[in-house]
Amino acid sequence: MRRLPLLLTTAALCGGLAVLGTLHREEAPAGSASADSARRDGPAAAGSLTQAIDKDQQRLRALPNDAPAWARLGAEYVEQARLTADPSYYPKAEEALNRSMSLAPQANADALTGLGALANARHLFGQARDFAERAIAASPAHWPAYAVLADARTQLGDDTGATEAVQALLDRRPGTASFTRAAYDLEQHGRTDDARQALRQALAGAYDPADRAFCHYQIAELDRNTGRTREALDGYQQALTEDPDYTPALAGKARARAALGDTDSAVGDYATAIARVPLPQYLLELGELQESLGHQEQAREQYRLLEAEQRLAESNGVVDDLTLGQYQADHGDPAEAVHLLRAEWDRRQNVLVADALAWALHRTGADTEALPLARRAQAHGWHNALFDYHLGEIERSLGQVVDARNHLDRALTTDPAFNPLQAPIARTDLMALSTKP
Repeated sequence: MRRLPLLLTTAALCGGLAVLGTLHREEAPAGSASADSARRDGPAAAGSLTQAIDKDQQRLRALPNDAPAWARLGAEYVEQARLTADPSYYPKAEEALNRSMSLAPQANADALTGLGALANARHLFGQARDFAERAIAASPAHWPAYAVLADARTQLGDDTGATEAVQALLDRRPGTASFTRAAYDLEQHGRTDDARQALRQALAGAYDPADRAFCHYQIAELDRNTGRTREALDGYQQALTEDPDYTPALAGKARARAALGDTDSAVGDYATAIARVPLPQYLLELGELQESLGHQEQAREQYRLLEAEQRLAESNGVVDDLTLGQYQADHGDPAEAVHLLRAEWDRRQNVLVADALAWALHRTGADTEALPLARRAQAHGWHNALFDYHLGEIERSLGQVVDARNHLDRALTTDPAFNPLQAPIARTDLMALSTKP
């Protein structure tokens, strides 16, 4: 295989990834495990996953001391949680994986990888890194462990280590999991064309409909995040043509339709996606869309549901102060957002947390403290419209007119419709700044 030019002086960001390629925004449970990692590279389809769970449950009723079957079942439960946004599968996964470890405590790479994936899903990234490193020590050729390791190191802010893990995954298993991670790495460093090339390599090697839907979705996400909204809409539809049940593509389609002004269709697509998989990110996006349309009660209902989903996740061992902090900063109590995000920053210092904490500080008026964090979020060259908007608004509050104007302009150039509530503010503030010397 031609080696992808991945290892650079800058480092990787592969946050929010599942063990076998579920990528790439923080809204998805980070680091979930695939149900059948030994047999495929891409995300498991819901039907095949349910069949795999049933099969392993039947096997374990007959052979309760089958350590590999317990490890498979645990990984399947983590993947089921990802597909359904039901965190009640996490305790089941933990029980199954620990049972596997108790039956085979030595060199049990499958169970260790599953425990790492579970820890990533619960946002316990230090634990996830340690489990992945133990799995690799037990079996250096065990490629799924490198995906878990890349995800964990990324979330912890170990950028060089994350890049090394992605490269190790590429070297051992070129396929959907590795190329999509490489693409995300490249995107974070501003290499959009290279990222698209990596995703097309993943698509060229994908034959299962679920894998192809996943790849089309990732290409569409890249388009959407660089303002190529109509191309993104076509890509989301291609993903749904491959796999009509692929909910992330439906939510992406809603996002693109909202950006193009087709808000009625966007609301309908979001509602369908949420009925299938009530991810907090989908609830937040629909709430913000409803709020931008003046539908305040409908927006509040989505926010109430988001808070309920967060409480459910917390009761099942998920620590997600980032998502809740981002929500509180814009739609709740900014001081509480700062409290939550400081705790998250103590656990992991990556650019997503840096940006979120900077914005929460800005919302409380602490712009001097916010500024270096907002700049740190840009350290890797990611063309991220939201990051540019946040930095521009912080600079505007500090009277740094030229820098604020440049960053607000860059946000709107990258993606003119990056957020239904904040993009209009960016345009208004940029216009006001244009009259100042």
